[in-house]
Amino acid sequence: MTRPFEVGVVVRDLALMERFYGDVLGCRAEHRSRVPESIGGPAGLGGELVVVWLRVPSGGCVKLILPLSEPVAAHAVPCSAGRAGLSYLTFHLDDMEPVVAALPAAGARPLSNPVVVRVRGRRISFWTDPEGNVVELVDARGGEPGPGRSN
Repeated sequence: MTRPFEVGVVVRDLALMERFYGDVLGCRAEHRSRVPESIGGPAGLGGELVVVWLRVPSGGCVKLILPLSEPVAAHAVPCSAGRAGLSYLTFHLDDMEPVVAALPAAGARPLSNPVVVRVRGRRISFWTDPEGNVVELVDARGGEPGPGRSN
């Protein structure tokens, strides 16, 4: 491998998703490109699209992909680990408290119960982003929960 890992997420609302991953998770827009149908079609991407590359603070990249030729179907239910295919994106954080506090106002929904769970010396929390994609947060410090936390 010659570069950090990248993952592509097909979105319905590019501006909303760019704000979510940028403002809440700290990903920085690095490049944007319009891919014409003449490239997107033969490449197996379905047609014309817009791609925004968001640099993850620790390295790697999340590519937000907006198809322009046909609408993207909404997820009926968040993906689960019990089905084949991509299940979730994981972000490793030094301190998950400020991120967890900001997620609801950004349109995310918690999937963990309690919201932050202690597992093998780490704290984890599962959420859906505003379009239903599942996001896992991992705080390896596993410190004591903040005031009012039930984990």
